[in-house]
Amino acid sequence: MNIQDTAIRKGRKFDQVLAGARDVFLAQGFSASNMDHVAKASGVSKATLYSYFPDKESLFLVVVQTECARQSDEAMEHIDQNEPPAIVLSNAARHLLGFMTSDFGQSMFRICVAQADRFPELGLAFYQSGPMVVREKLGAYLRAAAEAGQLEIADFDLAADQFGELCKADIFLKILFGFQTVFEQSELDRIIDGAVSTFLAKYGAKDL
Repeated sequence: MNIQDTAIRKGRKFDQVLAGARDVFLAQGFSASNMDHVAKASGVSKATLYSYFPDKESLFLVVVQTECARQSDEAMEHIDQNEPPAIVLSNAARHLLGFMTSDFGQSMFRICVAQADRFPELGLAFYQSGPMVVREKLGAYLRAAAEAGQLEIADFDLAADQFGELCKADIFLKILFGFQTVFEQSELDRIIDGAVSTFLAKYGAKDL
């Protein structure tokens, strides 16, 4: 099965269905949820639901893509890219960690990892909708900052990936293994400050 190629038809209650599906997946996970649950939570008939989505997998895919796109768009709207790199990167890290530690971010990551063997398309979709988007948008900023003489970077994709990894320090493995899922702001600030200072030590323009 190739989820990417399934036919999705939008209609008047499409957003309503996505909101209901999001709640169901968050509350019950992927395996325990079904289309009956989604129809009930969305307040639509099963006929309406199936007219939009042929199966649970395609529905989950669109939920992930929609939420990741929303988070990314909101982040870019609230980050002034004309600020100095230290401020821009701090704000980007704050949004990235906010998503990573959110209930949705943690739940979707675990679902995609758990279902990767059975439905590898889910993992690919999560990667393309999340980490790949972060790399593209962060890479575009890094390129602009380098052109403005604020940063010195040769490989923008690598630099964007490195910054993303720095933002995971001391957080990601705790979430991955599930022994800590809630973090104090002071913990996140420590990671953000360390990520930005380490990144700028490597890529900051030396004449600034």
